[in-house]
Amino acid sequence: MGFVFFLMAALWVLGWVMKAPVRARLVMIGFVYLSVLLMHLVLPETAELRQATGGDVRPWLILGGLAGLVALYRSAVHRLRARATPGSAEEAPIRSDSFREAELNRYARHIVLREIGGAGQKKLKAARVLVVGAGGLGSPALLYLAAAGVGRIGVIDDDVVDGSNLQRQVIHRDDMIGVPKVFSAQAAVEALNPFIEIRPYKRRLAPDIADALFDDYDLILDGSDNFDTRYAVNRAAVATRKPLIAGAITQWEGQLSLYDPAMNAPCFECVFPTRPADGLAPSCAEAGVIAPLPGVLGAMMAVEAIKEITAAGEGLRGRLLIYDALFAETRYMRIARRADCSCCGRG
Repeated sequence: MGFVFFLMAALWVLGWVMKAPVRARLVMIGFVYLSVLLMHLVLPETAELRQATGGDVRPWLILGGLAGLVALYRSAVHRLRARATPGSAEEAPIRSDSFREAELNRYARHIVLREIGGAGQKKLKAARVLVVGAGGLGSPALLYLAAAGVGRIGVIDDDVVDGSNLQRQVIHRDDMIGVPKVFSAQAAVEALNPFIEIRPYKRRLAPDIADALFDDYDLILDGSDNFDTRYAVNRAAVATRKPLIAGAITQWEGQLSLYDPAMNAPCFECVFPTRPADGLAPSCAEAGVIAPLPGVLGAMMAVEAIKEITAAGEGLRGRLLIYDALFAETRYMRIARRADCSCCGRG
């Protein structure tokens, strides 16, 4: 019997040296085992080959049975692990039908995330997100949504790239000064990810076009820098029942929330029913802003968008995040719908 085990071990090592697949090595060892088994069943008891391999078929049958049990156990464990991995059941059709090989490689770090997986990446590819404003907040949000694989991204802005924007609006380049921001953003996004669709709208978001535009998207991100646009965005989001992720920044501070009255969360006007008095909320041009701050808040907006699309974790519905970069503090406030809200009030 020792010679047979030596032969099996030699075949395994030879296969390893030749880089043969594990399955091929197992087949070779199985062939040796079946040959020994056949000899014991066919040859007479006095045959030299039978005597050289133990003389009795029963130890070989027991050995084969044990090997079969081990194989069944390993197969069962593999199936249980596959069932316990989120999105694993979805991956086969996703790999063959929805994503190219280059996309699978691009989004590999998402697919291995327990909370996203293949199913979540498929949701991102099917998602349609509109970003209002291609400035400080819109720049990082657009880049990270594109990098994450959001299938269709719209961006609306009527401004052009100015030299003063480049201190913080990282989607634009020096050679794009004078170019409409939406086209500068489009060029950057397409260079980053050729597998998604970007739709630029060079216009101001006015109430007469907002509802029709929002109907084409699943989720709205508002990175605008004035209250007229913020209120127009909020009213259109409420009217079309679309969740709205809105951020704002000034100097060293920023804030962010997800407004969604359709899911019993407040709308923007529930929290800010009237615009601040003149001078209380100065623009970045008037008050200044530290360069990385819009990057921090814009990236947070993209994170919240990805979570909303994939249903990962806990979002900011009913909570207002306040970030103070100067003192490295992050705080949360609970916010709720107001029955007397002029936009989404129940009355």
